[in-house]
Amino acid sequence: MLDEMSARGKSGRVAGNGKSARGARRRVEAGALLGVGATVAVWEAARQRDLRRIERDPNHELLFDIPSGEQLDVVSRDGTRLRAELFGPADAPPLVLVHGWTCARRFWTLQLHALADRHRIVTYDLRGHGDSGDPVDADFSTDALAEDLQAVLEAALPGDRRALLVGHSLGAMSVVAWASRFPRELQARAAGAALLNTGLGGLVDEALILKLPSGARRAKAIAGGIVLSATAPLPPASPLSLRAIQYVALSPSATPAQVAFCQEMVLQTRRDVRAGFGRTLSRLDLVDALADLTVPALVLGGARDRLTPPPHVERMAAALPQLVERVEVADVGHMAPIEAPEAVNAAIDRLAQSTIFLPQHA
Repeated sequence: MLDEMSARGKSGRVAGNGKSARGARRRVEAGALLGVGATVAVWEAARQRDLRRIERDPNHELLFDIPSGEQLDVVSRDGTRLRAELFGPADAPPLVLVHGWTCARRFWTLQLHALADRHRIVTYDLRGHGDSGDPVDADFSTDALAEDLQAVLEAALPGDRRALLVGHSLGAMSVVAWASRFPRELQARAAGAALLNTGLGGLVDEALILKLPSGARRAKAIAGGIVLSATAPLPPASPLSLRAIQYVALSPSATPAQVAFCQEMVLQTRRDVRAGFGRTLSRLDLVDALADLTVPALVLGGARDRLTPPPHVERMAAALPQLVERVEVADVGHMAPIEAPEAVNAAIDRLAQSTIFLPQHA
């Protein structure tokens, strides 16, 4: 009898312990679910708050009011299809605007609003970007970009029209590469050049994105090259991606709509294109080609530019054969045409007035 009672007692304790363990597990699971739910709620609240800030931003209406022009399909020498768009009076002085890496021709929306009434403006999507086709044979080289610019000039402007070429970041690199590859065309087709937020070499070494000790230059180059050429998909739009893009490409004073506008372009860029041009940028060396840009030129940069910081602007200004003006815009990051359109438009206007209306170079 005692043995039987002892067994029942042990069994009762085991059963009780089992119930206790299951109850503890359920409490842990319930706590985890509550934690996840709270995180999701906080995340969604932040997303909704960002959306309200973007919509209330005075810059929102103009930035997202993208002008529509005359569309033109262009085929580059290697067969890559490019989408160009023309704005303004056909007989007005021409401007050719060339956007940068992970952007699209709508990058120039604020310049179109401000300048299309008095200029014939040509924009186009770089190969692989926007509405342009993927590069034939996966050619993401600067030589290919030079060929693309030449094809656009031939298709969009009559042979006797000389344009002011305005490039931002990779677009400015395209202009320099074109000048070096087509020296005769440079004199025939270019009245001047504006190089905005760009560099021609040492982009990974001098970028201010990764903060590493001064002795870790090689590690920084390796890490930067891996990041630039990564083919992994970017996460979708979120409070985190907005803040990451602002940190990398814009200044702390950029407005919510300015950041959102840039985020939209970056996230819409195909990942193989992002990676292909990232590899090109990681080993870019166009420093010597700058000597071939023998037309009146200006360089413009942002004082808070982390991707192409002020030393790049200083070196280009010192090396340009016909420097007209060097401009540094205070409290602005890499996206100066979006963050500081008034300063950029005024600089373009000054260069246009001093070059494009002249019948020939001095």
